[in-house]
Amino acid sequence: MKEKLLGLSLDELRDLALAEGLPKFVGLQIAQWMYSKRVESIDDMTNLSKDARARLSLKYEIGRTRPVERFESSDGTLKYLFPVECPVGTKIESSAVEAVVIPDGDRSTVCVSSQAGCKMGCRFCMTGRQGWHGNLDRAQILSQLIAIPEAPAITNVVFMGMGEPLDNYDTLSAVLRVLTEDWGFAWSPKRITVSSIGVLPKLKRLLDEHKVHIAISLHNPFPEERFKLMPVEAVYKLRDVVEMLKGYDFTGQRRVSFEYTMFEGFNDTPRHAAALSRLVQGLECRVNLIRFHAIPDFPYVTSSAVAMENFRHSLEEKGITATIRASRGEDILAACGLLAGKHKS
Repeated sequence: MKEKLLGLSLDELRDLALAEGLPKFVGLQIAQWMYSKRVESIDDMTNLSKDARARLSLKYEIGRTRPVERFESSDGTLKYLFPVECPVGTKIESSAVEAVVIPDGDRSTVCVSSQAGCKMGCRFCMTGRQGWHGNLDRAQILSQLIAIPEAPAITNVVFMGMGEPLDNYDTLSAVLRVLTEDWGFAWSPKRITVSSIGVLPKLKRLLDEHKVHIAISLHNPFPEERFKLMPVEAVYKLRDVVEMLKGYDFTGQRRVSFEYTMFEGFNDTPRHAAALSRLVQGLECRVNLIRFHAIPDFPYVTSSAVAMENFRHSLEEKGITATIRASRGEDILAACGLLAGKHKS
């Protein structure tokens, strides 16, 4: 099996060129072809000699994965299904991950997956219910950005698809470098958001090593109630996550937000709004209120529109910026919590 080039850093590509007996500058040429010109084949790298291309092609390939299915929502949201070969030792041999494109005027956001399945077991999430099938590699993640027809129009990327991004941190970090470095996509970090349920050690690394926006899945301010939804609360406590975030500056360009999926009678009461306000007080942040999308065998239903408006008003009275996020792509199972992919057992 050939090794993938897509996702390698400039230093890695330079080392690769030298190892193949090629000049060091060939590494930069390969990076430019992959990330600026987004070619699909080594043969397309026409400023490399025929001998260099032939030598590279013996051991390497770009490694781009094409989607195998496309779904379009009535609201214009698109969902793409990408095949994934799972690592040896996992319960299944093949799986699939999903990427979602959300067009919105002159802005177009792609929501990408970082894992096949997820280990975290959040009880209201379809991805978590299928278990973990493996980490995606750099090329598999980047393919969700560049192997879709809408790639030239993408303005923003959110790591909010399948999987916990920080559970695949080294790969995520390498992809973020490709997206933001001058030799890569040269994007501003302001165009990138990484979502997490709060894996503390890796979250600190992300904050220290990258300048991207952060989104934390919160969903309930009371530890015992959050644990009922999110087993991670037993390991990485929300209060510790918030306290760590308060040690960073979010008054400038980098933002932190909290995702709060609303369940009728469970986390949408004045008591919850007051506790949430106390929890994040003093932190420059935004709270995104999200309508719950029903899944089988789950006891709660979404909060009413009135309850969500009242909850937002309660937060705003305490000086906390809060928004009710518009639901997109529910009819094609592309909305929050509904990504499950397809796999064979």
